[in-house]
Amino acid sequence: MPIFGILVCVSQRPALGALFALLAIAFAGVAFAAGFGAGGEAGRWIVALAAAVLAVWLASMAFRALR
Repeated sequence: MPIFGILVCVSQRPALGALFALLAIAFAGVAFAAGFGAGGEAGRWIVALAAAVLAVWLASMAFRALR
């Protein structure tokens, strides 16, 4: 993208990788907390499972962006 006649090529991949890794860690924490406090309640296990799936998905995106 030319800015003032200078061609600037900035890669956003490392920043996206760091963002996805941070979000994956946050969702893993939510999954752990929901699973730890779920007991026998199905609703909390569903939240724990959904957060774990999102954490794995974001971790795979972070891995691809940082590779």
